[in-house]
Amino acid sequence: MGQAKMIYIYIMGKKYEVPSDVTVMQAMEYSGYKLIRGCGCRGGFCGACGTVYRTPDDFRIKVGLACQMVVEKGMQFIQTPFFPANKKKYDIGELNADLVSLMKLYPEISRCVGCNTCTKGCPQDIEVMDYMAAAIRGDIEAVAKLSFDCIMCGLCASRCPAEEVQYYVAVLARRLYAKHAVPIARHLADKVKEIEEGSLDEEMSKIVAMDKEGLEKLYDNRDIE
Repeated sequence: MGQAKMIYIYIMGKKYEVPSDVTVMQAMEYSGYKLIRGCGCRGGFCGACGTVYRTPDDFRIKVGLACQMVVEKGMQFIQTPFFPANKKKYDIGELNADLVSLMKLYPEISRCVGCNTCTKGCPQDIEVMDYMAAAIRGDIEAVAKLSFDCIMCGLCASRCPAEEVQYYVAVLARRLYAKHAVPIARHLADKVKEIEEGSLDEEMSKIVAMDKEGLEKLYDNRDIE
């Protein structure tokens, strides 16, 4: 296999030459950046490496995850490992699974204009506008299920003209749905009881005493449902 050709990109306005077949994250490291934040799981499922970028001859500002996107010639980008947004504080036990609760905490959902910009910006291909429409209707179950794969990267909110915080609305709906609509998992309750009664203490002590090799073997041979 031949060596990848080199291309120029711009990281925070500075020009670098990098291989053409690397991801944005790999390109940053290749260029000498030490990623302390904005790297996360490195596999595209934690939302820590949000990136804003433009490509030559395209007027649009685009967003994506640095660990998923392959670099393009002449692209310019910056990272946003955290998207600033106001997260409301609440006691989930004091809220009902209805539109009143959503509107009380996030009244801005009523400003949605249905532009679909949020959906276009989602690196997980979630139908964000659809679950926001469900939120406006007060359909908590639909919001919870449609937003289930959200990784909280915040990119849906980065270009929202209504300045909504879609992902915080989604996580509130999922919590409300879990609290008020989903039956209690009996097997989970039974396991919690076992822990409280101390029946797993001996087994946990053995695990704590294991060395790295033993832990890896135990993990590799575990039962997967």
